Amino acid sequence: MTVTGIITAIIVGLIVGALGRLVVPGRQNMPIWLHMLIGVGAALLGTVLARALGIATETAGIDWMELLVQVVLAAIAVALVSGVGRRRSVSRY
Repeated sequence: MTVTGIITAIIVGLIVGALGRLVVPGRQNMPIWLHMLIGVGAALLGTVLARALGIATETAGIDWMELLVQVVLAAIAVALVSGVGRRRSVSRY
């Protein structure tokens, strides 16, 4: 990954984090910066995973399949992180 690829992944990650938040149903009690951080991680991991799966990641246009992998990873991560926070707030009798 080049420096340009990393910068692009960060920018795409910010968008992917927002999309991941929209895909997960219900209210997430998480700050927006955490969604963005999850999105950046999902963008980087999604690119690596897409390459491992044989999905073309270096085309002239938008790589829709790579973006789909990134959004799915972000949605899973948002659901996991918001679920962890929700379990802590539940009181047990």
